[in-house]
Amino acid sequence: MGELVAEVFSVSGLFTLLMLLLLQAVLGFDNLLYISIESQRVGPEKAPMVRRWGIGLAVVLRIVLLIIIVNVFALLAEPLFEIGAKGFIEGEFTMQALVTLAGGGFIIYTAIKEIHHLLAVDHIEHTEGSAGKSVMQAIVMIVAMNLVFSFDSILSAMAIANVEVANVVNASGDVISTFTGSVVQCKADLIANPVAGAVGCEPGKDYQVWIMAIAILSSGVVMILLADYVADFLKRNRMYEVLGLFILFLVGVLLITEGAHLAHLKLFGFPIDAMSKSSFYLVVGVLIVTDIISTNYQKRLWAQREAELRSAGNKADDAIKAVDEHIAKHGNIG
Repeated sequence: MGELVAEVFSVSGLFTLLMLLLLQAVLGFDNLLYISIESQRVGPEKAPMVRRWGIGLAVVLRIVLLIIIVNVFALLAEPLFEIGAKGFIEGEFTMQALVTLAGGGFIIYTAIKEIHHLLAVDHIEHTEGSAGKSVMQAIVMIVAMNLVFSFDSILSAMAIANVEVANVVNASGDVISTFTGSVVQCKADLIANPVAGAVGCEPGKDYQVWIMAIAILSSGVVMILLADYVADFLKRNRMYEVLGLFILFLVGVLLITEGAHLAHLKLFGFPIDAMSKSSFYLVVGVLIVTDIISTNYQKRLWAQREAELRSAGNKADDAIKAVDEHIAKHGNIG
């Protein structure tokens, strides 16, 4: 336990934790957006409870998923099946690729369905509760989609929270033990202190699971605190809900391209490359700026139109007042 505390609170451990918290904040935006939109389907009274339970259960399951991925990381990258219709579609699908593809497809379907629903109704105020879900359905959807988003964040976290180690292997290539240090140091240690059956050292990584778990718990608490504010903002500014759904659609595209890249998918001989995170955030930024400019321009048009209507109304009132004064002085006209 003492070694664990020392690892977490060391300079390198705290720096890694800070990087992970920043990573969770960046990658958690789309997740928080989905949670806020999905929770509105159960009605305003139950929505906060759904958000808290959904995020809480998702955080617990995310930590469980973290432990599983760290221990079976090699198996996730093993191909399950291949598609070899050369010239049409080719790919080598792994479990990680399938989960990412399925999650991206479902998010795209959800975004399109909700956008269609917003466009189909006559009055925006009638959307509340019209596509209602039960509390359990909403919680299950939030937890499920959180796990889909988890693959991305956990794999990114594993790339940050690890230390280089050397694996001591036998003649069959099986790992006998782990040496904390470089391969050169490991070989020197084997010469000085021989290990039964050991024939050499190979590079490896030791993942800092506790630091990643602390980052996940911290991000979960932040999401619980911010979820209500995001949901309230979307409710007060309904025009941004449409923007949020289009961003959600982009998240689905991001996951689809990432899953296709993991599967080395080719369509008509052309490989599908994963959309980079920088490209994703650039497109989201352009969407947000465009929406803000469009909204402000629309508000100015409405203000100008309202001023014109009021001006026309004042002229009509002045004309009526003049007629009334004339009648009072001279009697009925004609």
